[in-house]
Amino acid sequence: MIGSLNEGSLHASLKAYYCPADGQMEVPVAGYVIDVVTAHELIEIQTGQFGRLKQKLLCLSKTHDVRLVYPVAARSYLIKCHADGTISRRASPKRGRLESICAELVYAPWLLTNERIRIELILIEVEELRVFNAKKARRKRGWQRKDRRLVRVLGTHMLPDASALLALLPAGLPETFTTAELAAQARMPRRLAQQMCYCLHTLEKLERVGKRKNAFVYQRAS
Repeated sequence: MIGSLNEGSLHASLKAYYCPADGQMEVPVAGYVIDVVTAHELIEIQTGQFGRLKQKLLCLSKTHDVRLVYPVAARSYLIKCHADGTISRRASPKRGRLESICAELVYAPWLLTNERIRIELILIEVEELRVFNAKKARRKRGWQRKDRRLVRVLGTHMLPDASALLALLPAGLPETFTTAELAAQARMPRRLAQQMCYCLHTLEKLERVGKRKNAFVYQRAS
C-alpha cells in the first residue's frame, strides 16, 4: 500500500487531476488549507495519518461536503539512480488493494458515519524514484525514496458509508469466520484482515460471536 504523501510530484498530479476548470487548489477555508475547492465540495487527498484529520474534517463537514481521496498504488515501478550514473527500472511485487484503506480507517472509522464526508479510493500506477544514501536508509540497503510520480489512473471506487466497506468482504466467506480465515480467503496479510474486522466491528457491521482459541469469531451483524 502507499504510505503518507508529502507534497511531491504525485500529490501535485492528483490535485491537478481532481481540480475542475472552475476549481481552485490550495485554498484556505475555515483556517485550513484545502487541496481542491470546487463549487460543490472540498477535496482532500490523503494517504496516511487519518487520525490527524479528525479536527479538520469535523470542522469542515459542518458547513461543506467533503471528499477524502485515498490513493492506492495498484501498480508500482521502482526507478533507481545508481552511483555510477546508470538508471534501472523494475516492477514492484507489492500491489495495493481497496482494503488497504483499513490500515488508516482504524484511527478514524467514524469517517464512514458522517453523511457529509465521502471517501473515494483512486487506483493508480506510480513510479517511485530511489537514490542511494547509505547513511539515511540503512534498513533499505541504502536506497532512499525521493519522489513518486503518477503514471496513470486505473480507476476509482467510492466508499460512501460503512455498508460499502462491508461489501469488500470476499464472496464465499463462511457465515462465521476469524481474521485468519478472512486473510486466507481474500489473500491479504493477516494484519490487514485484523484491521478490516476492527473497523467493521466498530461500525457495527460485524459482530463478535465467540472465540476459536485466542481468535475472535465474527459474523455479519443482523
